[in-house]
Amino acid sequence: MTPTSRATAASPTEASSLPQRKFRPEIQGLRAVALGLVVAYHVWLGRVSGGVDVFLLISAFLMTGQFVDRYRTGARVSLPRHWLHTFRRLLPAAVVTIVGTVIASLAILPGTRWATILEQAWASLFYAENWVLQRDAVNYYAQDHSTASPFQHFWSLSIQGQVFLVFPVVFLIAAAVCRRARLNYERVLFWAFAALFLVSLVYSVYETAVSQSEAYFDTGARLWEFALGALLAIVSGRVRLPARAAAAAGWAGLVLIIACGLVLQVDGVFPGFAALWPTLAAGAVILAGEDGGTRGVHRLLGLAPFQRLGNVSYSLYLWHWPVLVLATEVRGGESPGWLAGSAVILASLALAYVTTRFVDKPWRAWRWPELRVRQGLVAVAACVAAVALPVGSIQASIQIANHKAIANAPRNNPGAAALVPGYSGTPDPKASLLPLPSKLEQDWASLPQQCDDDLGLSAKLRGNGCSQVGQSGASKTVLVVGNSHAQQWLGALLPVAEQHGWRMYQLLKGGCVYQPPSSDVGDDCNEFNQEVSSQIAAHRPDAVVLVGTAAAPSSSDETLTPGLEQLVEGFTKDGIDVVALRDNPRFAFNMSECVVQHGEADSACRAPSSSVLAPENPLTALASRYPDRFHAIDMTDFLCPGGECRGVIGNVFVYLDSNHLSRTYTSSLSPILEQRIIAATGWA
Repeated sequence: MTPTSRATAASPTEASSLPQRKFRPEIQGLRAVALGLVVAYHVWLGRVSGGVDVFLLISAFLMTGQFVDRYRTGARVSLPRHWLHTFRRLLPAAVVTIVGTVIASLAILPGTRWATILEQAWASLFYAENWVLQRDAVNYYAQDHSTASPFQHFWSLSIQGQVFLVFPVVFLIAAAVCRRARLNYERVLFWAFAALFLVSLVYSVYETAVSQSEAYFDTGARLWEFALGALLAIVSGRVRLPARAAAAAGWAGLVLIIACGLVLQVDGVFPGFAALWPTLAAGAVILAGEDGGTRGVHRLLGLAPFQRLGNVSYSLYLWHWPVLVLATEVRGGESPGWLAGSAVILASLALAYVTTRFVDKPWRAWRWPELRVRQGLVAVAACVAAVALPVGSIQASIQIANHKAIANAPRNNPGAAALVPGYSGTPDPKASLLPLPSKLEQDWASLPQQCDDDLGLSAKLRGNGCSQVGQSGASKTVLVVGNSHAQQWLGALLPVAEQHGWRMYQLLKGGCVYQPPSSDVGDDCNEFNQEVSSQIAAHRPDAVVLVGTAAAPSSSDETLTPGLEQLVEGFTKDGIDVVALRDNPRFAFNMSECVVQHGEADSACRAPSSSVLAPENPLTALASRYPDRFHAIDMTDFLCPGGECRGVIGNVFVYLDSNHLSRTYTSSLSPILEQRIIAATGWA
């Protein structure tokens, strides 16, 4: 998505000895085609086109050509100056987009999403957005754009930025080695990038098969695309196709690029072998160049509309995604049709033109930052400050408001305590709800210490983040297992364990219900559960806590978790108590966002418990068959008091999202949960 340059990217002190690189309009046109596909597929089809892969290849192609030319002419290359020059050109348009997106997001999106947006604004500024999305295992193919981050598209720019830092080091090291050993520079680069291509492609195929949602944003899984662009730059000057072959290759490449997203079901296969389709097709267009003569594809790609679109392609890529996400939110989550989608594209084009005309071009023409490294640093620092000051100020104001609300929480935010008979508090009805909407996404429960070595954890379990409270030799050892619906109860269980001096540890994996091996879950989940079972067998706890039912979103179709009876039978035979919590209600909408947008009293943010849970607790029948060591705990009356499930109780958000309880609320449930566990188990 980086802009095309008509000359090398060398600084003034370097450029005097460099030949002017020939501007290739077909590459600018190819950029326009790829960008058009990206925008059209995002807006209208909700799919991935392969256009981004073309951009990645082109950026490496251009950068490699620059460094090869510099070596040929013996031009001096200052790495700090090169980096400053590169990011001084990239940052202004990105900064305008980031600041504009933050302002628009705070005005349009609910406060429950502000924390993520501000975090990703920083990540986008510092070219780390792909790592944030990889950490969160975001589904890039999700068609509900209203729930996507308006900064999600910065993943590809972040990978490019990382490559723009690393590849120049490779070029300079290779140059130093070749000068000293009198080796052929281009030949050394060719074999270096060929090796990188093969290693990264193999890794990409493997990682895509194991976890496609993470591989999509993995720099290592994308390096082969850049390496392919570098290889193309090295060989393109030595390859001249006959006119007919060039024309055929160029047109075939263009057709394949356009057809990629239509023919391939990219969900689950990019960026593995499937991404060779658009990148090799782009390579064919670039290799064909102008060799196709009057019938070559360059004649089409060189036309004025393609050139104009190519000129604003960087800014258009920056703007189209936040405009789409925010427009979808304004439309109530409804994906844009042809008319609304056209409006999104026109608005994005207008913003791209303004950004290019009044920000990008003037900043590029400003020569002062190019004169000295110090001045280049000032220019880059100014760009960073333009984002850091507003974003940092917003985060600081949120933090101050959060501290103020927490200080008043004992009086104004009782949570579940407000439902306990005899409660006589008088919370301020105008007090802020806790956690603040901007803090909701971070309100997950956890345990304070890393698990001790004496638990005998495998590398897989330890790598998944085992944590505990208490020490070995405690009066009771309690293990919490399961997925995020078990994790959310740590907020209530932690004070209980601390008060009674228990050692409690968790072995949890998101999206992975603890159950016997099953073909209904992935291999990774089955392997994790097997490791948990082995750990339990070798280091038998006194009790296992899990969630024993699975509620369905906005439905009474609640069932026992798969294989629960088999697990209970095995644990109770081994003398292990099982504490099974009934699942909390789940909803087909985001409960916390409903409260923020409509207010806690709105009927849209409430539901009868009979509509979201089974009429009878599915755990009851199982408890009757294992009366001694199986203990069913039902907290529904404190989630749905009076048979009505609410988004707010006692000035506290009950839910983080559509189905997870907030740590703040479960913490307020701790005294009630303690009473019920002690009553059910008879533990002292």
